Amino acid sequence: MTEWATAHRPRVALVLGSGLANLVDSVEPGVRVPYGEVPGAPIVAGEVLGHKGELILGSLVGVPVVVFAGRYHAYQGLTALDAAFTARVAAALGVDILVLTNASGGVALRLAAGDLMLVSDHINLTGANPLVGWPGPEEGVPFVPMRDAYDPSLRAIALEVAAENGVSLHEGVYAGLLGPTFETPAEVEMLRSLGADAVGMSTVHEAIVARALGLRVLGLSLVANCAAAPGLSHEEVLEAGAQAAERMTALVLAILARL
Repeated sequence: MTEWATAHRPRVALVLGSGLANLVDSVEPGVRVPYGEVPGAPIVAGEVLGHKGELILGSLVGVPVVVFAGRYHAYQGLTALDAAFTARVAAALGVDILVLTNASGGVALRLAAGDLMLVSDHINLTGANPLVGWPGPEEGVPFVPMRDAYDPSLRAIALEVAAENGVSLHEGVYAGLLGPTFETPAEVEMLRSLGADAVGMSTVHEAIVARALGLRVLGLSLVANCAAAPGLSHEEVLEAGAQAAERMTALVLAILARL
């Protein structure tokens, strides 16, 4: 264990999705550690725009936290287990709760760009599971129950806090795809028929590993665009994230204050 890891004992870990890095500015006192200095960090060719690649240890609203500014993705040529790097580090630091945020494409017709969605469940369509070939925390194949992958009591708190603060918070199913291409119209229709409400390229591997390691998971998704919309680009995702960042930040801080 490195010095920065032993000096801080966070209770909650937060993973910041595309365009949501502004939450880092609220962390006090804020010890910053580049991912490259974290033992076992995956090695990738380059940095994805909107994902800084550092963890910050400190506190938010009085709660000891570790904030992951940026995450790894399987589409960078990594294994599913490497894509769950944030969950593995969070567990190693001894946190109890992992809050996963992401930017997504809206699949359900009721969702519009800029909406916030509480993840109630997910569909793993990445083609890989991070627990394949992994001995797990107790040196055995971890057949992890995923019925309540996204903790019901944490979801209840999130909905209650959102209502109290006048924040519109939808609830729905997140579909995780490999990427890096955005979805075709036919794929969006398929996802809708499968029961997905939003789609993205992250989160599912982290949630699976977090559950295998005994962490409680809360998922929050910023609907950055309507999936398969004409002219869709990564820059659009970042712009939508920036526009809704204030609402997402306020909601996350209010949820933390309730924990």
